[in-house]
Amino acid sequence: MHEDGTPGRSRTVDLGGPVHYLDFGGPDDGPPVVLVHGLGGSHLNWDLVAPALREHGRVLALDLPGFGRSEPGGRTASVPANVAVLHRFLTEVVGEPAVLVGNSMGGMISILETGEHPEAVCGLVLLDPAVPGSRRALDPRVAVMFALYAIPFVGERFLWWRRQRTSALARVREMLELVGVDPEGVPADVIDRSVSLLEERRDVQGMDRAFLAAARSLLRVLADPRRYRAAMASIDVPVLLLHGDRDRLVPVEAARDIARRHPTWRYAEWSGVGHVPQLQEPERLVTEVLDWMRDAQLTGSRA
Repeated sequence: MHEDGTPGRSRTVDLGGPVHYLDFGGPDDGPPVVLVHGLGGSHLNWDLVAPALREHGRVLALDLPGFGRSEPGGRTASVPANVAVLHRFLTEVVGEPAVLVGNSMGGMISILETGEHPEAVCGLVLLDPAVPGSRRALDPRVAVMFALYAIPFVGERFLWWRRQRTSALARVREMLELVGVDPEGVPADVIDRSVSLLEERRDVQGMDRAFLAAARSLLRVLADPRRYRAAMASIDVPVLLLHGDRDRLVPVEAARDIARRHPTWRYAEWSGVGHVPQLQEPERLVTEVLDWMRDAQLTGSRA
């Protein structure tokens, strides 16, 4: 366990700049599992599922540059740049084909990595991934928020204003509510670690720039999804697509469309669940993922 209470060993590797990750350990007889957070997320998003997943293979959760403990420095945090960082992580840290588990923007990055480098991935779990869909189906609050992010200077000013106006605890609770998670249902130590992570950031303005660069890049991918759809079509590994029908950031209709386009993917739709099932229904998610891994013959002898 890390000194801050996180159930994993904290490490940092140089991949064109510092990339922090947690190594939760696990046996070597199953494929490694790499957990990829979404926009505004971090390694903390996986605290409630990683310890159970590591019973069946080594589990690692990285912080993409500009998020968590990966200080941005001079790096960009665009989607293509983060795909490149994820590929280096898989090649230089993991060293063998892995099961990618990506949530939200992390799902988009995992899809693009799998499409571009199929040799690095042996299975793909997509949790409410950011996928193309009708803008009319967006929650009005989410639509306004991303419209602000997209405008130069306005997005920066909005993040600054929100940080001045609200405490770190209030921002954590606000984000949880936005993604459909009741803060009262999240263990207090997870909340505390999330607050501490916000308070300990050294390059706050750099983190803001990284967040907005990632958000704007994500919107560009969705606005012209031809390359993104081509990556999906090229995927030849087992895929589990899981989506909550109460997702306010990525409407469930978008996931249903992707499931129809890719009938070989396993699709699970959860009633009453929002954008981050790993925080809302962690035990159920572990069961779903491990059942799928067994069916896809992605587990080792101990599973």
